[in-house]
Amino acid sequence: MKQNKLLHELIHLFYPNVCVVCGNELLPGEKGACLQCLYKLPKTHNFTEPDNDAEKLMAGRIPFERIASYCVYTKEGTLPPLIHHLKYRHKQEIGLLLGRMFGKDLIGSEFLNSVDLIVPVPLHPKREKRRGYNQAGIIAKGLSEATGLPVSTNNLIRIVYNPTQTKRTKTQRWENVKDIFKVADPLLFERKHLLLVDDVITTGSTLEACGAALQACKDVKISIATLGEVF
Repeated sequence: MKQNKLLHELIHLFYPNVCVVCGNELLPGEKGACLQCLYKLPKTHNFTEPDNDAEKLMAGRIPFERIASYCVYTKEGTLPPLIHHLKYRHKQEIGLLLGRMFGKDLIGSEFLNSVDLIVPVPLHPKREKRRGYNQAGIIAKGLSEATGLPVSTNNLIRIVYNPTQTKRTKTQRWENVKDIFKVADPLLFERKHLLLVDDVITTGSTLEACGAALQACKDVKISIATLGEVF
């Protein structure tokens, strides 16, 4: 298994124009992933389902309008290598592509009713500087390009540089993100319906912490969209 992973990484190092999922050479016009692998993405279509699994997960934790995830995130599935290359291999085009694809599915649905702004979950400035970008911001940009909704990237901010959430328990994840977000100017979000965007929802702790911070804004409404869900 480790040998296969090493071979996969070597292929991408010396032959960058290959699909990050299957390793096949990309055709002209394909970016990051081939059309065959994108076609295999396990879409949830849960934006059409009130009280879906994501909404049940967040019920009672923060006030929200709707929650939707584009795909199911499973260890051996198609989505993990896409998210991995977006976050750690500088493949920003993958986030843009998936954001656009998700946005196109949402167009015309009730899910986007009355949404005013797309708000990506922020990284701490130190982490964003090290990575060079915020993966949630890239996804948000793709969603914006598809839907025409504007993006706000500097009003919801992360004020604490906390350790990564990887390999933490549900309780540890909440303690790790509690009180780490702040709204710079609550008036900018007052009476707005915000679409909070992140890459993957696992325990929901990060989104809950963002939602708690957004409650400082008078009459704010929150919906949530993520590329993946892990349940």
